[in-house]
Amino acid sequence: MKPLLDVLIILDALEKEGSFAAASAKLYKTPSALSYTIHKLESDLNIQLLDRSGHRAKFTRTGQMLLEKGREVLHSVRELEQQAVKLNEGWENALVISVDDTFPFSLLTPLIDTFCQQYGVTRLTFVRGEPENPWERLMQGSADIVVGALGTPPSLSGYAFAPLGELEQVFVVAPQHPLAQEPEPLSRRILKRHRAVVVGEPHASATSAHRQRLDDQQAITVFDYKTKLELQLSGLACGYIPRYMAHRLLETGALVAKKVSPEQVLDPAWIGWNEQAAGLASAWWRESILANSAIAKVYQKSGD
Repeated sequence: MKPLLDVLIILDALEKEGSFAAASAKLYKTPSALSYTIHKLESDLNIQLLDRSGHRAKFTRTGQMLLEKGREVLHSVRELEQQAVKLNEGWENALVISVDDTFPFSLLTPLIDTFCQQYGVTRLTFVRGEPENPWERLMQGSADIVVGALGTPPSLSGYAFAPLGELEQVFVVAPQHPLAQEPEPLSRRILKRHRAVVVGEPHASATSAHRQRLDDQQAITVFDYKTKLELQLSGLACGYIPRYMAHRLLETGALVAKKVSPEQVLDPAWIGWNEQAAGLASAWWRESILANSAIAKVYQKSGD
């Protein structure tokens, strides 16, 4: 296999540089050494890679095919070399990041771009967090990092958590919804008369505002905030939405914010990770998310 790899490297350099002399200078070998390596493979496989009948050697059809396919092999080999070095340095082969539905995923795009350019040997997988239990994927080992999870982290050894801040939730309805005309603050007695919409299990014992107790209130349960928002825009239901999601809709009048009594609008948000399995990629993502100014603007800090 090694002689073949050597020939692939030589053919790649020969095509790019245009001559044996230039290719030999690039590879720090003599032209005769390059020519001998190619000739030996031709002899061993009984094939012809170069047509040497003219002033300058030209690729035969077989040589051209080997050049094109060989570049794919060289690319894979170089990636494998880089991956081996990175893994030896402590970079993970793969990293699974669970992102809560309330987290602004678009703000991760610049981080993904930077990470892939600098540390592309680690394969990234993003999954949606479980609404009923935002820590479940981390506890089960199906995610290495959890981002934007709401509620109090579990007290378990081997896992670490850092606060992102507090996510502000705002109670909103469409202008045509009956609650839009109700005097503020809205009481629980008034809210019970109207249909709510929640993400995930409505009776989950979570602490977030958008999962207020609904034992005695009609509710629609949906699978994500995009769907929840659509139902509230249609006037079919009411409920809490993260303020950053509702900001533009409130400005345009597509939604109306209403004060509720008792008011509960701030949800602690966290990033958590498995300390025992964390490598350099996990550390890079944790540090980058916690230091990101755009993400920090979404989450209020205590005392702000």
